[in-house]
Amino acid sequence: MSQTIWLNIPNLITLGRIIAVPFLVWLVLIHQLDWAFWVFVGAGISDGLDGYLAKKMGAASKIGAFLDPLADKFMLVSIFVILGVQDFLPLWLVIMVVFRDFAIVVGASLIEIVTHTLEMAPNMSSKINTTVQIVLASLVLGVQGLDVVGMDLYIEIMIYTVGLTTVWSGAIYLYQWGNMISQANGEG
Repeated sequence: MSQTIWLNIPNLITLGRIIAVPFLVWLVLIHQLDWAFWVFVGAGISDGLDGYLAKKMGAASKIGAFLDPLADKFMLVSIFVILGVQDFLPLWLVIMVVFRDFAIVVGASLIEIVTHTLEMAPNMSSKINTTVQIVLASLVLGVQGLDVVGMDLYIEIMIYTVGLTTVWSGAIYLYQWGNMISQANGEG
């Protein structure tokens, strides 16, 4: 990973995604859900694009490895909270998603303190969880903003899918962290 150049195209795209979050929240608050849908879709595309460009251009950096998952968390937690506040998502799901992300940040910090090694790479369960969260938020914004009908069952299925993958990925992190602590203490 290049550590000298942090101001590169992939990192600028990631920063753009972070800057888009308050605008996205504002669009939902003023009930411009059609625009919110397109901003969210654009942010999702930029998430894939920045990673692709970082690899293709040899522009991967520590700051990018830190900012990219931070941008994802900021975007997803913000959209879930605002969709919950607007009664488009159930409160229990919003609490679950926010709690998991908060627990991951706290847990990762504690792992760093205990083991002095922290990898920022998400595990497969976390990637799946992020994907279904993006699909659910896109569905809700699309249905509400673009007046798509007949999607209630799909949204309900995705709500429970997000709930299940949130618990599953949280449990995987706990298991992995337990192993890391055991290895750091010479038990594994």
